Amino acid sequence: MAAAIEAHGLTKDYRSPVKELGLWGGVKSLFDRKFKDTRAVDGVSFRIEEGELVGFLGANGAGKTTTLKMLSGLLTPTAGSAAALGFTPWRRQPEFQRQISLVMGQRSQLWWEIPAQETFRLNQAIYGLSDADFRKHLDELVELLELGEHLSVPVKKLSLGQRMRAELAAALLHRPRLLLLDEPTIGLDVVMQKKAREFIREYNRRHGATVMLTSHNMTDVVELCRRVIVIERGRLLYDGPLDRLVERYADHKILRARFHKPVDAADLARLGTVTACGDDGATLQVPREKVAASAAEILRSYPVADLNVEEVDIDDVVRRLFTHT
Repeated sequence: MAAAIEAHGLTKDYRSPVKELGLWGGVKSLFDRKFKDTRAVDGVSFRIEEGELVGFLGANGAGKTTTLKMLSGLLTPTAGSAAALGFTPWRRQPEFQRQISLVMGQRSQLWWEIPAQETFRLNQAIYGLSDADFRKHLDELVELLELGEHLSVPVKKLSLGQRMRAELAAALLHRPRLLLLDEPTIGLDVVMQKKAREFIREYNRRHGATVMLTSHNMTDVVELCRRVIVIERGRLLYDGPLDRLVERYADHKILRARFHKPVDAADLARLGTVTACGDDGATLQVPREKVAASAAEILRSYPVADLNVEEVDIDDVVRRLFTHT
Protein backbone atom coordinates (compact mmCIF):
# COMPACT_ATOMS: atom_id res chain seq x y z
CA MET A 1 0.00 0.00 0.00
CA ALA A 2 1.29 3.45 -0.92
CA ALA A 3 2.26 5.81 1.88
CA ALA A 4 0.20 8.91 2.55
CA ILE A 5 3.43 10.97 2.63
CA GLU A 6 6.89 10.01 1.47
CA ALA A 7 9.73 12.54 1.51
CA HIS A 8 13.29 11.96 0.28
CA GLY A 9 16.03 14.51 0.90
CA LEU A 10 13.53 17.36 1.02
CA THR A 11 15.47 20.64 1.00
CA LYS A 12 14.42 24.29 0.85
CA ASP A 13 16.69 27.33 0.54
CA TYR A 14 15.55 30.94 0.78
CA ARG A 15 17.44 33.80 -0.89
CA SER A 16 17.13 37.25 0.61
CA PRO A 17 18.83 40.53 -0.35
CA VAL A 18 21.53 41.94 1.94
CA LYS A 19 21.68 45.72 2.28
CA GLU A 20 24.64 47.58 3.72
CA LEU A 21 23.97 50.16 6.41
CA GLY A 22 23.53 53.85 5.66
CA LEU A 23 22.57 55.93 2.64
CA TRP A 24 25.62 54.96 0.63
CA GLY A 25 24.94 51.29 1.35
CA GLY A 26 21.43 51.73 -0.03
CA VAL A 27 22.75 53.37 -3.20
CA LYS A 28 25.35 50.63 -3.73
CA SER A 29 22.68 47.93 -3.40
CA LEU A 30 20.85 49.43 -6.36
CA PHE A 31 23.78 48.58 -8.67
CA ASP A 32 25.50 45.68 -6.92
CA ARG A 33 22.91 43.57 -5.09
CA LYS A 34 24.17 40.94 -2.68
CA PHE A 35 22.13 38.00 -1.49
CA LYS A 36 22.20 35.62 1.43
CA ASP A 37 21.03 32.00 1.14
CA THR A 38 19.38 30.42 4.18
CA ARG A 39 18.63 26.70 4.35
CA ALA A 40 15.30 26.20 6.11
CA VAL A 41 14.97 22.45 5.46
CA ASP A 42 18.04 20.29 4.92
CA GLY A 43 17.65 16.82 3.39
CA VAL A 44 14.67 15.62 5.42
CA SER A 45 13.36 12.11 4.68
CA PHE A 46 10.43 10.27 6.27
CA ARG A 47 7.39 8.13 5.46
CA ILE A 48 3.90 8.37 6.95
CA GLU A 49 1.34 5.63 6.35
CA GLU A 50 -2.32 6.27 5.61
CA GLY A 51 -4.37 6.84 8.75
CA GLU A 52 -1.40 7.77 10.97
CA LEU A 53 -1.56 10.74 13.33
CA VAL A 54 2.00 12.03 13.65
CA GLY A 55 3.45 14.88 15.69
CA PHE A 56 5.98 17.11 13.91
CA LEU A 57 8.16 18.86 16.49
CA GLY A 58 10.87 21.47 16.41
CA ALA A 59 11.89 24.81 17.88
CA ASN A 60 10.91 28.09 16.23
CA GLY A 61 12.72 28.28 12.91
CA ALA A 62 13.43 24.54 12.78
CA GLY A 63 11.70 24.18 9.40
CA LYS A 64 8.33 22.70 10.40
CA THR A 65 6.05 25.17 8.62
CA THR A 66 8.29 25.21 5.52
CA THR A 67 8.04 21.42 5.35
CA LEU A 68 4.26 21.49 5.63
CA LYS A 69 4.06 24.13 2.92
CA MET A 70 6.11 21.94 0.58
CA LEU A 71 3.95 18.90 1.36
CA SER A 72 0.81 20.93 0.66
CA GLY A 73 2.19 22.34 -2.59
CA LEU A 74 2.49 25.97 -1.48
CA LEU A 75 6.28 25.85 -1.88
CA THR A 76 8.56 24.09 -4.35
CA PRO A 77 11.65 22.50 -2.79
CA THR A 78 15.17 23.45 -3.80
CA ALA A 79 16.13 19.77 -3.87
CA GLY A 80 14.73 16.37 -3.01
CA SER A 81 11.35 14.85 -3.71
CA ALA A 82 8.07 14.14 -1.98
CA ALA A 83 4.82 12.32 -2.72
CA ALA A 84 1.56 13.00 -0.90
CA LEU A 85 -1.36 10.67 -1.63
CA GLY A 86 0.59 9.56 -4.69
CA PHE A 87 0.94 13.10 -6.12
CA THR A 88 3.86 15.52 -6.35
CA PRO A 89 2.44 18.36 -4.21
CA TRP A 90 3.99 21.37 -5.95
CA ARG A 91 2.48 20.36 -9.28
CA ARG A 92 -0.81 21.46 -7.66
CA GLN A 93 -2.99 19.03 -9.55
CA PRO A 94 -6.71 19.53 -8.82
CA GLU A 95 -7.09 15.83 -7.96
CA PHE A 96 -4.49 16.31 -5.21
CA GLN A 97 -5.81 19.63 -3.91
CA ARG A 98 -9.30 18.16 -3.46
CA GLN A 99 -7.90 15.56 -1.04
CA ILE A 100 -5.76 17.69 1.32
CA SER A 101 -6.13 20.57 3.72
CA LEU A 102 -3.61 22.81 5.46
CA VAL A 103 -4.77 24.54 8.64
CA MET A 104 -2.49 27.24 10.04
CA GLY A 105 -3.42 28.56 13.46
CA GLN A 106 -2.05 32.02 12.64
CA ARG A 107 -3.72 32.32 9.22
CA SER A 108 -7.40 32.60 8.37
CA GLN A 109 -9.33 31.47 5.31
CA LEU A 110 -12.63 32.89 6.59
CA TRP A 111 -14.02 36.17 5.26
CA TRP A 112 -13.88 38.63 8.17
CA GLU A 113 -17.03 40.66 7.46
CA ILE A 114 -19.48 37.85 6.66
CA PRO A 115 -20.74 34.77 8.52
CA ALA A 116 -18.70 31.57 8.34
CA GLN A 117 -21.55 29.79 6.54
CA GLU A 118 -20.91 32.03 3.50
CA THR A 119 -17.30 30.81 3.36
CA PHE A 120 -18.60 27.26 3.63
CA ARG A 121 -20.83 27.87 0.58
CA LEU A 122 -17.84 29.24 -1.33
CA ASN A 123 -15.83 26.14 -0.46
CA GLN A 124 -18.71 23.97 -1.65
CA ALA A 125 -18.39 25.59 -5.07
CA ILE A 126 -14.58 25.41 -5.10
CA TYR A 127 -14.53 21.69 -4.28
CA GLY A 128 -17.57 20.83 -6.39
CA LEU A 129 -19.59 19.31 -3.56
CA SER A 130 -23.17 18.33 -4.30
CA ASP A 131 -25.86 19.88 -2.10
CA ALA A 132 -26.43 16.50 -0.46
CA ASP A 133 -22.73 15.97 0.36
CA PHE A 134 -22.35 19.59 1.48
CA ARG A 135 -25.24 19.31 3.92
CA LYS A 136 -24.11 15.89 5.20
CA HIS A 137 -20.52 17.01 5.79
CA LEU A 138 -21.50 20.35 7.30
CA ASP A 139 -24.02 18.79 9.68
CA GLU A 140 -21.37 16.38 10.94
CA LEU A 141 -18.82 19.16 11.45
CA VAL A 142 -21.33 21.47 13.14
CA GLU A 143 -22.20 18.68 15.58
CA LEU A 144 -18.61 17.70 16.35
CA LEU A 145 -17.41 21.30 16.68
CA GLU A 146 -20.53 22.67 18.41
CA LEU A 147 -20.89 25.44 15.82
CA GLY A 148 -24.66 25.57 15.32
CA GLU A 149 -25.41 28.93 16.93
CA HIS A 150 -22.33 30.61 15.39
CA LEU A 151 -22.88 29.91 11.67
CA SER A 152 -24.80 33.11 10.99
CA VAL A 153 -22.57 35.42 13.07
CA PRO A 154 -20.03 37.59 11.18
CA VAL A 155 -16.56 36.12 11.68
CA LYS A 156 -15.20 39.35 13.19
CA LYS A 157 -17.69 38.97 16.07
CA LEU A 158 -16.67 35.40 16.92
CA SER A 159 -14.34 34.66 19.81
CA LEU A 160 -10.94 33.19 18.98
CA GLY A 161 -12.11 29.72 19.99
CA GLN A 162 -15.27 29.96 17.90
CA ARG A 163 -13.31 31.22 14.91
CA MET A 164 -10.75 28.42 15.19
CA ARG A 165 -13.53 25.83 15.21
CA ALA A 166 -15.03 27.49 12.13
CA GLU A 167 -11.58 27.39 10.47
CA LEU A 168 -11.43 23.64 11.07
CA ALA A 169 -14.91 23.20 9.62
CA ALA A 170 -14.00 25.19 6.48
CA ALA A 171 -10.82 23.16 6.04
CA LEU A 172 -12.57 19.81 6.43
CA LEU A 173 -15.79 20.46 4.56
CA HIS A 174 -14.50 18.54 1.53
CA ARG A 175 -13.45 15.66 3.84
CA PRO A 176 -9.71 15.59 3.00
CA ARG A 177 -7.71 12.39 3.26
CA LEU A 178 -4.60 14.32 4.34
CA LEU A 179 -4.76 16.98 7.04
CA LEU A 180 -1.73 19.17 7.79
CA LEU A 181 -2.17 21.11 11.03
CA ASP A 182 0.23 23.93 11.94
CA GLU A 183 -0.36 25.07 15.55
CA PRO A 184 -4.13 24.42 15.46
CA THR A 185 -4.64 25.25 19.16
CA ILE A 186 -2.52 28.41 19.32
CA GLY A 187 -4.24 31.18 21.27
CA LEU A 188 -7.05 28.95 22.56
CA ASP A 189 -7.91 28.60 26.23
CA VAL A 190 -7.53 25.24 27.98
CA VAL A 191 -11.16 24.20 27.42
CA MET A 192 -11.06 25.01 23.71
CA GLN A 193 -7.70 23.26 23.29
CA LYS A 194 -9.25 20.11 24.71
CA LYS A 195 -12.25 20.36 22.37
CA ALA A 196 -9.97 20.86 19.36
CA ARG A 197 -7.90 17.80 20.30
CA GLU A 198 -11.03 15.69 20.75
CA PHE A 199 -12.26 16.77 17.32
CA ILE A 200 -8.95 15.97 15.59
CA ARG A 201 -8.87 12.53 17.20
CA GLU A 202 -12.47 11.82 16.22
CA TYR A 203 -11.98 13.00 12.64
CA ASN A 204 -8.94 10.71 12.30
CA ARG A 205 -10.93 7.79 13.74
CA ARG A 206 -14.10 8.29 11.68
CA HIS A 207 -12.53 8.88 8.29
CA GLY A 208 -9.12 7.22 8.52
CA ALA A 209 -7.52 10.53 7.54
CA THR A 210 -3.77 10.98 7.79
CA VAL A 211 -2.89 13.83 10.16
CA MET A 212 0.45 15.61 10.54
CA LEU A 213 0.45 18.00 13.48
CA THR A 214 2.89 20.68 14.61
CA SER A 215 2.43 22.27 18.03
CA HIS A 216 4.43 23.94 20.78
CA ASN A 217 1.73 22.75 23.18
CA MET A 218 3.10 19.37 24.21
CA THR A 219 -0.30 18.33 25.59
CA ASP A 220 -1.54 18.29 21.98
CA VAL A 221 1.24 15.91 21.00
CA VAL A 222 1.07 13.65 24.08
CA GLU A 223 -2.72 13.20 23.82
CA LEU A 224 -2.89 12.72 20.05
CA CYS A 225 0.34 11.25 18.70
CA ARG A 226 2.03 7.92 19.30
CA ARG A 227 4.75 8.77 16.80
CA VAL A 228 6.74 11.98 16.53
CA ILE A 229 9.19 13.39 14.01
CA VAL A 230 11.64 15.95 15.43
CA ILE A 231 13.65 18.34 13.28
CA GLU A 232 16.28 20.82 14.36
CA ARG A 233 17.76 23.53 12.14
CA GLY A 234 16.11 21.88 9.17
CA ARG A 235 17.53 18.40 9.80
CA LEU A 236 15.81 15.25 11.00
CA LEU A 237 16.75 14.57 14.61
CA TYR A 238 14.37 11.78 15.61
CA ASP A 239 11.58 9.70 14.07
CA GLY A 240 9.83 7.10 16.19
CA PRO A 241 7.48 6.40 19.12
CA LEU A 242 6.92 9.24 21.55
CA ASP A 243 7.75 7.12 24.61
CA ARG A 244 11.10 6.10 23.14
CA LEU A 245 11.98 9.76 22.65
CA VAL A 246 11.99 10.05 26.43
CA GLU A 247 14.12 6.92 26.85
CA ARG A 248 16.59 8.05 24.20
CA TYR A 249 17.07 11.66 25.26
CA ALA A 250 16.52 11.49 29.03
CA ASP A 251 19.27 9.52 30.74
CA HIS A 252 17.57 9.58 34.13
CA LYS A 253 14.28 9.00 35.90
CA ILE A 254 12.62 10.90 38.75
CA LEU A 255 12.29 9.44 42.25
CA ARG A 256 9.73 11.17 44.48
CA ALA A 257 9.71 10.09 48.12
CA ARG A 258 7.54 11.09 51.07
CA PHE A 259 8.97 10.51 54.53
CA HIS A 260 7.50 10.15 57.99
CA LYS A 261 10.11 12.60 59.28
CA PRO A 262 12.72 14.96 57.76
CA VAL A 263 15.84 13.49 56.14
CA ASP A 264 19.23 14.97 55.33
CA ALA A 265 19.46 16.20 51.73
CA ALA A 266 23.24 15.85 51.75
CA ASP A 267 22.89 12.20 52.70
CA LEU A 268 20.32 11.58 49.93
CA ALA A 269 22.72 13.09 47.40
CA ARG A 270 24.77 9.87 47.38
CA LEU A 271 21.83 8.23 45.56
CA GLY A 272 21.21 10.86 42.89
CA THR A 273 20.84 14.56 42.20
CA VAL A 274 18.51 16.11 44.78
CA THR A 275 16.31 18.69 43.07
CA ALA A 276 13.96 19.31 46.01
CA CYS A 277 13.99 18.41 49.69
CA GLY A 278 11.62 19.50 52.44
CA ASP A 279 10.33 18.38 55.80
CA ASP A 280 8.06 15.71 54.35
CA GLY A 281 9.74 14.58 51.12
CA ALA A 282 12.37 14.83 48.42
CA THR A 283 12.78 14.58 44.65
CA LEU A 284 15.86 13.06 43.02
CA GLN A 285 17.14 12.63 39.47
CA VAL A 286 18.69 9.17 39.21
CA PRO A 287 20.53 7.61 36.22
CA ARG A 288 18.33 5.00 34.58
CA GLU A 289 20.71 2.14 35.30
CA LYS A 290 20.77 3.00 39.04
CA VAL A 291 17.02 3.52 39.61
CA ALA A 292 16.32 0.06 41.06
CA ALA A 293 19.32 0.18 43.41
CA SER A 294 18.60 3.74 44.56
CA ALA A 295 14.91 2.99 45.19
CA ALA A 296 15.84 -0.10 47.22
CA GLU A 297 18.37 1.90 49.27
CA ILE A 298 15.82 4.65 50.01
CA LEU A 299 13.29 2.06 51.20
CA ARG A 300 15.92 0.34 53.33
CA SER A 301 17.59 3.38 54.89
CA TYR A 302 14.89 6.06 55.31
CA PRO A 303 11.44 6.33 56.96
CA VAL A 304 9.51 6.12 53.67
CA ALA A 305 5.78 6.81 53.61
CA ASP A 306 5.50 6.67 49.82
CA LEU A 307 7.86 6.28 46.84
CA ASN A 308 7.20 6.85 43.14
CA VAL A 309 9.39 6.32 40.09
CA GLU A 310 8.49 8.60 37.15
CA GLU A 311 9.65 9.28 33.61
CA VAL A 312 10.99 12.74 32.81
CA ASP A 313 8.21 15.02 31.58
CA ILE A 314 8.07 15.09 27.78
CA ASP A 315 8.11 18.91 27.89
CA ASP A 316 11.49 18.81 29.59
CA VAL A 317 12.88 16.30 27.10
CA VAL A 318 11.89 18.38 24.09
CA ARG A 319 13.07 21.61 25.75
CA ARG A 320 16.51 20.06 26.30
CA LEU A 321 16.62 18.88 22.69
CA PHE A 322 15.95 22.37 21.41
CA THR A 323 18.15 24.26 23.87
CA HIS A 324 20.99 21.70 24.09
CA THR A 325 20.85 21.69 27.88
